[in-house]
Amino acid sequence: MSGEPADGPPGQPRDGVPGAAPPPAAEPPASQQPSGRPEPSWPRAPASDADRDRLLGLLREHYARGDIHDAELDRRTEIVLTARFTDQAATAISGLPLLAGQAQARPQRHRHAQSAKPGPGWVPTAERFRDPTSRAIMRVWIDPADESRHYVPEPDA
Repeated sequence: MSGEPADGPPGQPRDGVPGAAPPPAAEPPASQQPSGRPEPSWPRAPASDADRDRLLGLLREHYARGDIHDAELDRRTEIVLTARFTDQAATAISGLPLLAGQAQARPQRHRHAQSAKPGPGWVPTAERFRDPTSRAIMRVWIDPADESRHYVPEPDA
């Protein structure tokens, strides 16, 4: 043993050799997003095909109006298609203006946008409160298409 580091598999640099490439970076911990931010503590809704279709339709509409160009459409489409959760997919339409008639197309809701279950594409927030009438714990969900707030009862724990 001469104290020299042993050669690794062919094509792999030896540890400690000047000019050798650093080892590949490890995967981020499961509790972190690719951006390095910690995962949210609230339950996250998985992105369904219906959620993705809805967001892709909005992106196509913005592209047709000239709000975004080819490269931007490709970048935002990639975000939607690779997102695991609705909040990740919804970032693809952040910063885009509301489409004409988008807010008016919403059906009338009862009691301040209260809903029995989240709609497709809605993103859960960490905000919760107790409904003063029903005494149920409600979670606030955001529809990223028009930034409207919706209140959905939390499942019994």
